[in-house]
Formats: sequence, structure tokens, C-alpha cells
Amino acid sequence: MRSLDRKLLRDLRLMWSQALTIALVVASGIGGFITSLSAVDSLSLARDRFYTQGRFADVFASVKRAPAALAETLREVPGVADVQTTLEQIVRVEIAGQTDPVIGQLIGLKVGDAARMNRVSVSRGRMPERNESGSASGGIEVLVSEGFAQARGLVPGSRLDAQINGRRRVLVVVGTALSPEFIFAGLWGMPDTRGFGVFWLDHDVLAAAYDMHGAFNRVAIKLAPGASEQRVVDALSRLLSPYGGREANGRDRQTSHAMLDNEIKEQRVLGTVLPAIFLAVAAFLLNVVVSRLVSTQREQIAALKALGYPNRSIGLHYLKLVLLVVLLGLVLGVLLGDRLGTMFTGLYAEFFHFPSFEHRIAPWLLVVSFGVAVATAVAGTFNAILATVRLAPAEAMRPPAPGSYRPTLLERIGVHRMAPALRMIVRNVERRPLRSALSVGGVAAAVAIVVMGNFFRDAIEVIVDTQFTLSLRGDITVWTPEAVDDAVRLEIARLPGVKAVETSRFVPVSIVSGHREERSLIRGYAARPELYRLIDVAGKELALDGRGLVLTDRLADKLGVRVGDPVRVKILEGRERTLELVVGATVRDMMGLNAYMDRTALNRALGEGDLSTGFVLALERGTEPQALEASKALPRIAGAWSKTTMLRNMQEISARNVRIMSTILTAFASVIAVGVVYNNARIALAERAWELASLRVLGFTRGEVSGLLLGELALVIALALPLGMLLGWGLTHTVTELLKSDQFLFPVVIRARTYAWAALCVVAAGVASALVVRRRIDRLDMVSALKTRD
Repeated sequence: MRSLDRKLLRDLRLMWSQALTIALVVASGIGGFITSLSAVDSLSLARDRFYTQGRFADVFASVKRAPAALAETLREVPGVADVQTTLEQIVRVEIAGQTDPVIGQLIGLKVGDAARMNRVSVSRGRMPERNESGSASGGIEVLVSEGFAQARGLVPGSRLDAQINGRRRVLVVVGTALSPEFIFAGLWGMPDTRGFGVFWLDHDVLAAAYDMHGAFNRVAIKLAPGASEQRVVDALSRLLSPYGGREANGRDRQTSHAMLDNEIKEQRVLGTVLPAIFLAVAAFLLNVVVSRLVSTQREQIAALKALGYPNRSIGLHYLKLVLLVVLLGLVLGVLLGDRLGTMFTGLYAEFFHFPSFEHRIAPWLLVVSFGVAVATAVAGTFNAILATVRLAPAEAMRPPAPGSYRPTLLERIGVHRMAPALRMIVRNVERRPLRSALSVGGVAAAVAIVVMGNFFRDAIEVIVDTQFTLSLRGDITVWTPEAVDDAVRLEIARLPGVKAVETSRFVPVSIVSGHREERSLIRGYAARPELYRLIDVAGKELALDGRGLVLTDRLADKLGVRVGDPVRVKILEGRERTLELVVGATVRDMMGLNAYMDRTALNRALGEGDLSTGFVLALERGTEPQALEASKALPRIAGAWSKTTMLRNMQEISARNVRIMSTILTAFASVIAVGVVYNNARIALAERAWELASLRVLGFTRGEVSGLLLGELALVIALALPLGMLLGWGLTHTVTELLKSDQFLFPVVIRARTYAWAALCVVAAGVASALVVRRRIDRLDMVSALKTRD
């Protein structure tokens, strides 16, 4: 073994605790990087594989009723490679012994004919058999979506009841299934697998139930290679319009695909921004530690140069030391990333269902991690290593120049009444302004990460409160498959326990301004609503009375319009027509690219009577089960859902996931705080050992001597806390802006408890580090420390 390598091992043995804390900071950064990106890569791989195996369609469209012969016409559209038609219906489902309302989506399967697109794969059980009137046991054989089956405990042989075209029918589960069209299967994009299920059954049975033989209401399109999606969408929309067809959509507007894409985008942002902070702190710590090591080994460096060691060998010696520390962090980070990535993949598997979904770390991710780790090592120690190369032997043999002290900033601005110990602390902090500033910045980064990690809990609480308390103040919501006379509310008002009923109407539209066009939904609410209100991200209500068309701010930005600008509104239901409306106001909303109008004004603009599609009910306490049960007897009601049930199902999922994220980020932030505070304390102790020993000889107690050194750490933490809270606010705004999508906007709300928790975590980490250093101060060898060069 070369002499320099033996010296390297000796140095590492002496500074093992500092090396370990730095390696842990590197491990946190690399671990976070691998955790997020490996989970996303695994999710993307599973998605792409399933899309290929299941021949996921490229374009989708719905109609009221179209003849089967129309499929041949659609197949002739330039750019269309294949066409597949089917039947779909939304129904109410009941499970024996369970009172929660369930919405089911029935999809017809042509039993015996292999689907060319959106293929259904059976994960358990078997395919339904062809049977016009149902199974021999008197029920309709169905496959059920795997997520719903798991949430509800359904197995082959389970029986459910469904209201199919006004008749109560029995569904017999013969298997569970997966489809690329329903990787994420939640009602209206909600993560509620208990309240929504997909059921595949014999196409002929579904056609007979709705008198749809020889017709279809859903079509999927596969594009030819190189085809223009927009041209195909436009052509399909024109051909389907006479049959009550809504605008055709690409994958970007397909619910499952949009949710998958949004999750992948979010994790890529988090997997890039947060690790960058950890690795920046690691680079700073490496710079401080190696600079200190070089300054204490000036004589050794001079001797090595005098003995003929070239600058390259000496510089490489210190670079090896740093690389060993960083490589240890890399190994720990890969192991941590693999474990956490596997856990994240398991969490994804509860929402996104694939035939095969396993966590993997792609080779390119390991290569990038290695490159990032090496770059961190080089960036953190470049200046220190450069200083060793430039150091002349004669200069290195001299003791370092004594520190330059002067009155502190506080003293210069007139604050003179400071205790001697405080004056010494402040002067020593000011003597190295760059190191002190970076130390404050490192601890502040830890505070910021804890703030951001716990922000998601605050944001979800605000979202839930806004959507389910301030906006939706009713208890249950029922809706109809198409617009009906508002007089239906009189029947609904007679349901058990109903105190009030408020109506709404939702109309799918395409809003055009110049060359820009965006798909949206006009939500028609009451002019002065009580049960279903429009609430912005600030929690303020916006009344629709007399405002005309109200757009969310994101939709207005995408259209390039402001208040007072005219827009064209294409109606995507019923007969083809276009309205000319004026933007009356904009609102900063959380959910989607929506538009709002007074329901009465909307019906008037459409030239129709007093029509509604949804009804919000306020109930007397304890009457919800009776009202839901009685609503099943109303023939024009397509479905109902309970606010309490949906809220409970969502909170069970979100509370656990937010708790996991908060715990991981808090642990990572604690590692940063310990790394910064402990290394600064160790370096300060090494640099000031002579001073501290002199004070002990002069009669200072161990506590007084410790107070001088640990007081500097306390001052660093005190300065870092408010700065970290400010950085946390800025980091949260940056991340939420990067996460913003058409489907969702996180409100930036950070509660006082989050700031308090961040401060408590960092202070606790600092105190733990200080206690370790205090033990070293108490065991200080004064004789050895007082030896110095003349």
C-alpha cells in the first residue's frame, strides 16, 4: 500500500464521525433522487407495457346512439387505422350488507371475439359466458375492476344488485379484470376505489337491457402511424355530431391516462428539486471539512512536496478521501432509494392497477446517480484541493496567519452592552462570514424541507375544507343521465329527511377565442346558492348572479382572454349550436379548467326550458341511509353519492400518504441539520482547541467554555430558523407552480403548526449534535491542545 493511501485511511479513521454525517447527507440526496425517479420509471414502464399489450386506443368519443354501420364510415377517415365500438352505461350498484352508495360503469364485451383495442385481461376467475338473459343462476355474469374488487372484498361468486334501465338486476362476479382504459378507476378522477367500479359483461345482454341492438354509444380509435391526432379528432367530431356525439378526445383527456401523466410529472419535479438541495448542502460540508483538513495539515503537505511528491498526487490524495466519503453516501443512497422506491411502488399499486408492476432501478439511473455524486465531490472540494496545489513548501511550513478581529456589527451600530461571552461568540461568527453564511443556509435548507414536507398536509386539509365544507354544503348529491325538467326536484324533496334541494346543470362545451380552443364544462349553479357554492382558493365565495360567464383563471390564461372579452361557446351535447358570451369574471379555482354561470341564465342562453342535471340535498341528521334507499325508486335518477362517505374514503388514503411523505422529508431534513451543526461544531472545536484550553487554564468552567462554542451553533440556528421558514415558503411556491396542471392546483397554505414543527425538528437535531460535541469539549486534553508552533 502506498504511503499516501495509508495516510488516507488514517485521516478517515480520525474523522469517521464527520465523514459519516456527510455520507448520510449525500445518501439522503441520492436516496430521494432514486426513490422518486425509480418509482416513476417503474410506473412509466408498467404503463407503456400494458398500453402495448392491451392495445390502448388513441382517441375516444361518446354518442347517445349511433348505428353500428357508422363504424365503417369512421374507419375511412384519413389517419384512422382501426375502429372499435361498444356500449357503456352508468348505473347504481348495491352490495348486500353495505349501505355506502356505489356507482358502476357497465361495459359491453363481445364474448368470443378478441377485442382489438382496450383489451380486458382477467386477473382472477374467468370471462363471462354468452347468455342473452343472464346466467343460469338468474344473474348477469360480470368481470369487475380489480381495484374495486379489492376495496369491497369481492371474489368470484359474489353477487351485487344493479339498477339497469329501471330494472333491478343481479350481477354475478365471475372474475376480476384489468384494462388499459381503467388503470386508474375513480369516479370523476377522485381516488375513491370504494365508490366506483367498472363491470364488463356480455355485449348482447347490455344491448338487450337498453334496446341498443345494432347500435353503439362509445367508440375507440387507433391512429395510423404519423397521423395527425387533431385532424382525426375534428373529423370524428363532425361525423358523430348528428348522433349526439360529444367532441372526440385524445389520450390527454382520458381520465386514467391524465391521472397517470399528472402523477409522473409531480414525482419527477419532487425527485429533481429536493435532491438538489441535499447535494448542495453536502458539497458545502465537504468544502468546509476538506478546507479544515488542509489547513491543519499544512506541515504535512509541505513535507510531501519537499520529498518530491507532485501537486497532482497530493491533490488526488485529498480527492480520493472525498470520493470515498461520497461513494459511501452513494451506496447508502442506492440502498435507501431501493427500499423507499419499493414502498412507493406499493402505494402506487393501490391506485394504479397493472397486470405486472414491480419496482426496478434502471441502469441509467445508477449511472446518473454516480455522476451526480462525483460532481458533488468535485464541486465541494475543488477550491480546497486547488489551495493545496498552490501552497508553496516554505509558506506551508509557517503557522497560519492569526485571525483578524474587529468590533462586531452590533458594536459598530451602537450596541455595546454585551456580555464578554456573547461578544466573543459574535466576533468569531463575523470573522468567517462566508462559512457562517453557508452554515446558516444549510440549517435553513433543513427547515425549508420540513416546511415543504408538511405543507401537503395543510394543503389537503384546505382542499377538503373548501370542497366539502365551504363549497358543497349539502349531504348527498343525485344526478340524471340527461337534462330533465327542474320540477323533478319536487319529487326529490319528498324523500325522507330532505330539508332543502338545490339544482344545478352541467353542460360540456368547447370555448373558442381567436385561434385558441379549450374543452371545458359550464357548471350552472343557483344565482345565490346555499348548498353548492363557488369558492376560490382564498376561501371566498363568488356569487354568479348577473356575472354572465365566469372562467377559472387558468382557463382564461389558456384562452388569452380577460374580463369583458367575448368568446364563442360550442355546445357539445344535444343539437349542434354555438353561443356568443362575454367573460364576466375570473376565479382562482383548484379543480380543472371550468366555467360557471347562473343556471337560469345558462338555460336561457341555450334557449331551453328550466332544465337541471344535478340535485344537492340537505338532510336531517341520521336520515341519509333512508334518503339514499328511497332515491333508488326514482326512475330518472342515474346515481347518487354521499359526501360523508366520499370524504371518509378520501381521507383514509390521503392522510396515510401525507403522513408517509412528511415523515420521510422530516427525517431527511434532520440529517441535513445534524450534518451541518455537528460538522461546524467539530471544525470549530478543532480550530479553537488552543483558545478553549487556555480559558480552562484561566479558570473558566467546562460549562462556560462549552457555552462559547455551542453558543455559536445556537446563534447559527437562531438565524437559520426565520430564514428557513422564508425559504420554505418560497420552495413551496416554486414546487406548487411546477406541479400545477390543467386538472389541479395546490393552494399554497402553510399553517403556523407547520412552521413550529419545522423549527422543533431542526432545534432537536441541533441539540442532539451539540450534546455529542459537548462530551468532546469536556474530555479536551489541555496539555495536547496548548502545544503550538512558534
